[in-house]
Amino acid sequence: MSGAPPRVLTIAGSDPSGGAGIQADIKTITMLGGYAMSAITAVTAQNTTGVQGVEVFSPDFVMQQVESCLSDIGTDAIKIGMLGSPEIAMRLAERLDTFSGPIVFDPVMVATSGSELASAETVNAFGALMDIATVVTPNLPELAALTGRADIPDDEVFDAARVLAEKHDTVVLAKGGHGEGDEVLDRAVSSTGKLASFGHARIDTPHTHGTGCTLSAALATFLAYGQPTTHAIRLARGFVYAAIENAPGFGAGSGPLGHQAVRKLG
Repeated sequence: MSGAPPRVLTIAGSDPSGGAGIQADIKTITMLGGYAMSAITAVTAQNTTGVQGVEVFSPDFVMQQVESCLSDIGTDAIKIGMLGSPEIAMRLAERLDTFSGPIVFDPVMVATSGSELASAETVNAFGALMDIATVVTPNLPELAALTGRADIPDDEVFDAARVLAEKHDTVVLAKGGHGEGDEVLDRAVSSTGKLASFGHARIDTPHTHGTGCTLSAALATFLAYGQPTTHAIRLARGFVYAAIENAPGFGAGSGPLGHQAVRKLG
């Protein structure tokens, strides 16, 4: 197995337009030199303008896909995105509780277009997955929802992330893309209170469809390589930034990133 690529299993929903979900994850993992596998929780009809329909798979079928991957090829890291139902969330949390590798959980609630991708019941089940996650990657609205707040002022993001990190014994990477100003500031907090900030100039573009999916998939891939968490976050952010810079400009709404233009970093 010398020289074999790191194996990364992504568990998420399908985006037929290719910008987010499983498709964005596979592109990201592949461009970073990993071996991508997938377990699909739901299929959607969506594009850059919104989500037109969702069909959620049964928990049994989702778990069958997961077992097919884990029992044969195995995986060095897992990324979890759109779940589809609270039952899927709970079944995954139970099955992956003994997984020894890194798990990155992107608590997807709303698509970039504004369409809801998780019911209130599903969001309530996120706690079980955060308990087993190595890193949780909420954006600011998701962080507010997960901590029971309407919104979070900029000077309180670290505190809110710390509450979540301590409660679930995980690292919380609070993504700042929904914040104000010319700089995007992401903040990471560990369960022991260690802090880190990552900033870059905001790119003025409508083409940000799938940024959260791409970041979490990149982070899982770098962790699969064995990178320390802070450095893995830094590298994953660099990949996303470069992919936004190289967005092809497709679609009438929030367009996809340019994954194909970004080669392995690190």
